[in-house]
Amino acid sequence: MLRKPLYMLRLLFRLLVAVILIVALILIAFRFAASLRETQSAQDWAPASGSFIQTQSGALYIQSAGPADGQAVLLAHGTAAWSGFWQNEIAMLGDNGFRVTAFDMPPFGFSKRATDGDYSRTRQAVRILDLVNAMDTRPIMVAHSFGAAAAAEAVLQNPSAFSGFIIIDGALGIADRPEDKKLPPLLRPMLLRETAISASATNPLLTKILLRSLLYNKDAASQDLVDTLRLPQRRNGTTAAYAEWLPSLLAPSTKTLSRTAINYTNLSLPVRIIWGDKDTITPPEQAEVLARALDQGPVTYLKDVGHIPHIEAPAAFKAALLSALNNIMNVD
Repeated sequence: MLRKPLYMLRLLFRLLVAVILIVALILIAFRFAASLRETQSAQDWAPASGSFIQTQSGALYIQSAGPADGQAVLLAHGTAAWSGFWQNEIAMLGDNGFRVTAFDMPPFGFSKRATDGDYSRTRQAVRILDLVNAMDTRPIMVAHSFGAAAAAEAVLQNPSAFSGFIIIDGALGIADRPEDKKLPPLLRPMLLRETAISASATNPLLTKILLRSLLYNKDAASQDLVDTLRLPQRRNGTTAAYAEWLPSLLAPSTKTLSRTAINYTNLSLPVRIIWGDKDTITPPEQAEVLARALDQGPVTYLKDVGHIPHIEAPAAFKAALLSALNNIMNVD
């Protein structure tokens, strides 16, 4: 009577083991493929449209446009993007008389990566302030998504270094009393993090799928943009660097200025907020929390737009960005 149930249990166990082995082999294959793909040095692979600027934090890759005497604007990108993701905005702002600079925030793009693996908001803020110091300018900071977290930290650390701040769908995670988060146990070993990253963030087969997941207007994920995002991923050590960075995304420290709402009160420079009203990554509720903390005016919402306004609604975003920049420049 017991033979059949025991046979079925053994069969299910063998199937489970087989599935686990297949999944493990697939993940190992992704990690191996990443190591074969990531062969280019930053200096050799970085586009000639940009250049490296030496700072106290090391060499940062930048792309610039516009007249030297124009109002300085500094663009910070979001997760897994780089300065090339701002290419249309660089040209547009330069054509409108601004001296615009977009930079690669490590570990993304071509800038020098952290030798100690520190990509915390506090350390990223230091990189931004070092860049501003090296450029010898006082820019209006324009930052998107995860880049806005580092930018906010820099602005709060040293408001006098900037002429203004524009936050675009910022992934700030602010609260009255921010709570500590812990990295999931499976992602704590570096080897497992690298494997997970190689199967997702640095997997070229998933780049378009991941990009579309951030958008309300899915058709905005053009092949040109996908190719742009993939370009720096050929740089050597990309998967390992992303794995070092992951804790700063999933378990950010509460010991930062930019996560506590009260620190935005009475900020001594003008701040404007632009947000997609259909953003599901950083929902509009987060924009309202930020707006209440700042108390500098309402959020500019872009209709039927998700998490990346500058690619989902270029015309509407251009108008909103130029309006915010001119508004800041006209503040007494």
